[in-house]
Amino acid sequence: MQAPTIHTPRLTLRPLTAEDFPAVRDFYASERSHFVGGPKDAVQAWRHFAMEIGHWALKGFGRWGVEVTETGEFAGIIGVFAPEGYPEPELGWDLMEGFDGKGYATEAAEAARHWAYTVGGFTTIMSLIDPENTASRKLAERLGAVKDGEFEHSIVGHTEIWRHPSPEALKAEGAA
Repeated sequence: MQAPTIHTPRLTLRPLTAEDFPAVRDFYASERSHFVGGPKDAVQAWRHFAMEIGHWALKGFGRWGVEVTETGEFAGIIGVFAPEGYPEPELGWDLMEGFDGKGYATEAAEAARHWAYTVGGFTTIMSLIDPENTASRKLAERLGAVKDGEFEHSIVGHTEIWRHPSPEALKAEGAA
């Protein structure tokens, strides 16, 4: 299975393509990737990128390439995935340099979560967040997630589990 395409008011969530790799490689070469297992060299970044694409084929869900619809710029990778060793599916987000502070992560994460709950059949989703990653913690809070435990991640180390509202809770809030 390949990722479906989803449109939000400002973004297009679409399958990752080879054209996205240079931006992903640069992201993983930078300190921006510190909280998600980086920095990584180009070979390690390629392996991670291939995992992102292959996750859809192996599990029927995964993360999307996020593009700003108006400009076609590649803004990041956001969606739900569960690589080997994860305690359960995670809603994760990685924004490329220059795309912070515009609400793109919130908009894309809400769309990905909606897809996971309505099409993917998920009943719960969590996000793994490094306790020092204040930006991701704030995003999780904006999405209605609450801290719900801890997890020792084999790649990034100690993380917090942030539990997202269930489909029923979102529907009750009128956010579904």
